[in-house]
Amino acid sequence: MFDSITNALTGVLGSFRGRLTEGNIRDGMAKVRQALLEADVAYDVAKSFCDRVTEQAIGEKVLQSLKPEQQIVGIVYQELINLMGPVDHSIEVRRGETTVLMMCGLQGSGKTTTCGKLARLLKSEGAKPLLVAADLQRPAAIEQLKVIGEQIGVPVYAEDPARSNPVQVCTNGRKEAGKLGCNIVILDTAGRLHVDDALMQELQQIDNKLMPHQCLLVCDAMTGQDAVRSAKAFNDALELDGVILTKLDGDTRGGAALSVKAVTGVPIKFVGLGEQLDRLEAFHPDRMAQRILGQGDVATLLETAQRVLDQEEMARQQEAMLAGKFTLDDFLRSMEQITKMGPMKSLMKMIPGMGAISEALDKAGDVDPDKDVRKIRAMIQSMTLDERQNPDKIDRSRRTRIARGCGVDPSDVHDLQKQFKQMGGMMQKMAGLSVTDKMRAVQQLQSEMMNPAGPGIQREKQRSKRGPEDRDKFRDKKRQARKQAKDQRKKNRRR
Repeated sequence: MFDSITNALTGVLGSFRGRLTEGNIRDGMAKVRQALLEADVAYDVAKSFCDRVTEQAIGEKVLQSLKPEQQIVGIVYQELINLMGPVDHSIEVRRGETTVLMMCGLQGSGKTTTCGKLARLLKSEGAKPLLVAADLQRPAAIEQLKVIGEQIGVPVYAEDPARSNPVQVCTNGRKEAGKLGCNIVILDTAGRLHVDDALMQELQQIDNKLMPHQCLLVCDAMTGQDAVRSAKAFNDALELDGVILTKLDGDTRGGAALSVKAVTGVPIKFVGLGEQLDRLEAFHPDRMAQRILGQGDVATLLETAQRVLDQEEMARQQEAMLAGKFTLDDFLRSMEQITKMGPMKSLMKMIPGMGAISEALDKAGDVDPDKDVRKIRAMIQSMTLDERQNPDKIDRSRRTRIARGCGVDPSDVHDLQKQFKQMGGMMQKMAGLSVTDKMRAVQQLQSEMMNPAGPGIQREKQRSKRGPEDRDKFRDKKRQARKQAKDQRKKNRRR
């Protein structure tokens, strides 16, 4: 997401050093406009964005400032926020009333799944939602919503498609919400493969009959400008209150996210970042602007950590660190906690300064942090309970057994031992530090994080590059070196 835009912006902004002129600013923004167009941002949006930035950047205050490059970064950041915001995520729930949310969108956009995600999010905030299966067109849509409702513990209202119509289902669903004591009704309406008159008439009938408090459009971000065009068509017919962009974790260039607000005037309220029902997040233009500029997103990272991580387990592990009793079992539980927050590459991009490292790992191809995490987990799970509690007991023979049990090289197990010993000491020191001091310590360790799985990966790269003949020669050299060392020890004993 936004990789091409981020690379172009960071490259151009990084080239602004020393004295700036109107000429090099215009040249740089021309490259930015090209990157925006390649990312499928609407032409008018890309042009007006670059024009506004250029107009402010060539002003006298910027050109004559001590650090003009920082001034330009600030201008770009603010213009990105203006382009995507402001956004109001609130869904008003009045006492004694039932709030009705109408969800609409084309088939394949993930509308039914998003209904479940939104219901789960509202339930976690204290609301009592009811899902209404008003999509009578797509086969199995009703069953899909029932399965999702059962997974998240939210009731679902449905009727026989052959004996009912969407307006009647929605009306009866609102009545059912009153009986069940639900204060929010989410209408999963029908979709089509494209925008047509029959779809719009059906949605307008529901809109006129139930007068929903908010009408939210679900768009597939991977369709690029098609998502923006469909949003404009729906808004002309229904007056949308917000857009939910799905599949932002996929192979999307981000053009829809930057264009939809400027083209339609409708803000993006939520974004879907995965198939799991907990992967729906509120859309924050300022945080997204930070990600686009490669500055990370610490706020979202902390919110995710507070929501996902087991705070009692984290407190217990911190006590173990302070007492010097942090074991491989604790380390494994820490890893399992972190993996709940999402893929490691996504988490790295949220940490300031780590986005470039994540990109470098992507280019390397054979280095995958998530694969390395799975590898470490396999090694720890191949150990006995005593070995996890006392890693110093793992000698050469035990390393060989552990490596054979999880399909790795004994040197990888040895590297894990060394890393754990270093990490244990570092984490014990950090456990008693303030938040600021912890951040400084983490920044000092960024160079080590360039190689997430330790020196073992470098050896694995070297082994993978060797052919069969090279491997035989390498083994012969090792055997010869061992024999020479053994002979030398015999000579020393004779003397």
